Amino acid sequence: MAAGGIIRGIWRGLTALAVAIFLILLAMALQFQLEPPLRQGMQAGTALAAGGLAVLWWRRSRAFWGLLVAVVAVAAVWYSTIRPSNDRVWAPDVEFGVTGTVQGDLVTLAHVRNFDWSTPDSFAGGWETREYRLSDLTSVDLISSVWANPAIAHTLMSFGFADGTHVVFSAEIRKQKGEAFTAIGGFFRKFDLVLIAADERDILRLRTDLRHETVSLYRLTAPPELMQRMFLNLVALGNDLAANPRFYNTATTNCTTVIWQMAREVEPGLPLDRRIFLSGFIAGYLQRVGLLPADVPLAQIEAEARVPPVGPAGPDSAAFSARLRAGMGR
Repeated sequence: MAAGGIIRGIWRGLTALAVAIFLILLAMALQFQLEPPLRQGMQAGTALAAGGLAVLWWRRSRAFWGLLVAVVAVAAVWYSTIRPSNDRVWAPDVEFGVTGTVQGDLVTLAHVRNFDWSTPDSFAGGWETREYRLSDLTSVDLISSVWANPAIAHTLMSFGFADGTHVVFSAEIRKQKGEAFTAIGGFFRKFDLVLIAADERDILRLRTDLRHETVSLYRLTAPPELMQRMFLNLVALGNDLAANPRFYNTATTNCTTVIWQMAREVEPGLPLDRRIFLSGFIAGYLQRVGLLPADVPLAQIEAEARVPPVGPAGPDSAAFSARLRAGMGR
């Protein structure tokens, strides 16, 4: 076969592969975005378009390109109409995202979650307004919570204050009432993004004692000014999400990448690393960038970071946080 024929064959093969991938992605987007019977009708239309494209491609018809452009254009217009929103009927645990006001040293947070969970799905308590002074900020912990695949973890940031209280920030999917998380759906604008602020007795005990996840707490070695800037950046993120909703994305806008992006605003030199995406290995990354001790073996750091079940929450937030760390030998 002449070189020109080989090149044309490769081009046709790559074209067919690209179109097949596009149609599969379109079918998945329809699956996660539409409800029956519209979903089935649109998927049937996609199947017909796929059949027509296959016939035209096989016949080497120029009409193939016209039909392809039409399908891509219609899909692009439809997908562009899917917009993030703060106005939906949300699940109770993500009903409110945190917002804050800063007046000098004083930070006032609205909608800090303080639930007392009795099962993974039922709770008492509610949302509170709390005040924190930046000058009282004494510690920052990164928390890793693994629920299935050890390479993937949910990450949270806990800020400790001089009176023993802590507030935890967690970037999460904002489920609508009755929705359940699906990682694949997170690639297709299925979920909005929300920043939750919560008491440790709520958000950590839910994971350790009720969901039975593998939770690790890493005390970061950061100077006070770095902790304060990180805290303020997260407050600013909460305010921005309240004004400008955005989508959660399983790969690019998730619990770990959001925190990394906030940290990079404070320290622009923070490198990108595969462990930002494989967040179950985040401790190695933290040690690499100097936020965990370099002279302690990583395996020892990870073993000492494991958080055991804590037991009943109790009414005192500071006492709960102290008991949690005492269980870790701290």
